[in-house]
Amino acid sequence: MKLEDEIRQSKFRNEKHKLAVNIIFSYSWLLKLQTKLFDKYDITGNQYNILRILRGQYPNPATVNLLKERMVDKMSDSSRLVERLRLKGYVKRELCSKDRRRVDVSITQKGLEILAEMDKLNGKYDSFFQNLSEDESKAINELLDKMRG
Repeated sequence: MKLEDEIRQSKFRNEKHKLAVNIIFSYSWLLKLQTKLFDKYDITGNQYNILRILRGQYPNPATVNLLKERMVDKMSDSSRLVERLRLKGYVKRELCSKDRRRVDVSITQKGLEILAEMDKLNGKYDSFFQNLSEDESKAINELLDKMRG
């Protein structure tokens, strides 16, 4: 559906203004779909992002700073997210033996298992983009990369 129909706005200052609104609207749309998928696992998108980063580091730990650097949402509070995941048993936190100010975060077996279960959602997630071909998806990715310069 066209953006104009979705938000009931027919005029924009210019195409760049429309693009900004469209990106923000599309982000919200995608986030809502992702939240529906993740609800059954009691995991937020940001928590999922942390778990995926830690799985990529596995078996090595990551610092909270590394997690912050690699997060998709740079505004999220990584320390708070790690604590919530720790309470669920998906990660463990340990003081670094070499630097007592540093905390190492590792994914647990339970965390690996929940991610393995959530990997089954990949097809459903990809279906959100079923109206786009691979070439169109690639072109949009390249244009978004170019936009961020």
